[in-house]
Amino acid sequence: MANEGLFGIHGTALSLRSQRMGVLASNIANASTPGFKAKDIDFQAALRATEQPGGSIDRAASAATRFRVPTQPSMDGNTVELSTEQTAFAENAVAYQTTLAFLNGRIATITRALKGE
Repeated sequence: MANEGLFGIHGTALSLRSQRMGVLASNIANASTPGFKAKDIDFQAALRATEQPGGSIDRAASAATRFRVPTQPSMDGNTVELSTEQTAFAENAVAYQTTLAFLNGRIATITRALKGE
């Protein structure tokens, strides 16, 4: 990937966390949809897949997407467990913000270096 040298794995991680946030948000939005099957992205597996030759972020995220196995299945076939989804969303949001803060710090450092400060 083109940004690997400058940002390391953090640019890829930010993109994967963003995609995972979308999947989790979709689960939460469909919590009352009959027959909806909750999904999640295995972040570690997706990150490893991007390190493979020719591994794109979208392909890695698709390959690492799994259906969530519910602890208490719903009678209507919906597998979304709202507390599980909200917890996963919050954890992912914190990790996203942490990665973003690291990248912002890196960009600020590079900007200062270019200005000669």
